[in-house]
Amino acid sequence: MTSKIDDFEQAYYQERAARIKAEQLIEDKSQVLSALNQELVKKVAALERQQQLFIQADKMATLGTLAAGVAHEINNPLAYVMSNNEYLLEIRLVVDKLLLLNEQFASGKLDAKELKAALETLRQSQSLIEIGAEIKELIEDSDEGLRRINTIVRNLLNFSRPADNEKDLCDMTDGIKNALKLLNNQLKNYNITSHFSPLPQTMCNLSMINQIIVNLLINAKHACDVHDERDGHIHVHAGYENNKIVISVTDNGCGMSDKVKVQIFNPFFTTKPVGTGTGMGMALVYTMVTAHSGTIEIDSTEHEGTKVSCFFPVLSHSLFNE
Repeated sequence: MTSKIDDFEQAYYQERAARIKAEQLIEDKSQVLSALNQELVKKVAALERQQQLFIQADKMATLGTLAAGVAHEINNPLAYVMSNNEYLLEIRLVVDKLLLLNEQFASGKLDAKELKAALETLRQSQSLIEIGAEIKELIEDSDEGLRRINTIVRNLLNFSRPADNEKDLCDMTDGIKNALKLLNNQLKNYNITSHFSPLPQTMCNLSMINQIIVNLLINAKHACDVHDERDGHIHVHAGYENNKIVISVTDNGCGMSDKVKVQIFNPFFTTKPVGTGTGMGMALVYTMVTAHSGTIEIDSTEHEGTKVSCFFPVLSHSLFNE
């Protein structure tokens, strides 16, 4: 009987020792996994920061290519605002003369006859009726010009805003229209068409959507430039199909070979001459589309053209925060 108790006790202690050893092993492994997980979180955060830096660098490079066109777009309305102001200063001299005559008449320095003669002299040099009409027209023209400048600057600020991952409930069409406005001068010699169907609002980063479309439009422009013997045509489409938002940019440019298509999303891959392309445009487009849980497809035929389509799920605020 004693032997059986001893055997049982020995088995108990062996099982207990094995359990303690297993628990210690699990504890050790858990600590290792926790350390690895913390390191992974740090590396993911660092990678996200690096992606944001790449996206912002791409914005700055794009702004460099836009600078000349934007300066031209601002200079046009600015020139006639300045011209209008110069003419308004001339009109002010006439108004000053009228105010002086009024003051002299009110103080008794001029009688009615002298006032009438002075006004007649002034009328012969400048039609007061015409001045009134011109002032209204000059102010309206200047207001329109300043509004155009304000729109251009606002579009630039929206585009150049530092990249982040913040998403709000938006209509992606706004990002597309902003991109078209931003590239208005660069695309003025191309046949640009668009078709926008009503889109449901979705959680998105409108600055990223703007940058996606700018990059796609610039690529389409460059593709059309290769085939300069025919008129460049670029079509922008936005619609809601099969429960997804679809945004596409189609051009009749040079198209892509199969070899180029398989590399198009590789960082630093470019078909442009050395020094004219960073090779990050489409890689960042892919990154920004996937950041919205989207997918991207390319349909391209060499020497005929390319269609780039981006598909985005509709994300509500509640789904986004789950």
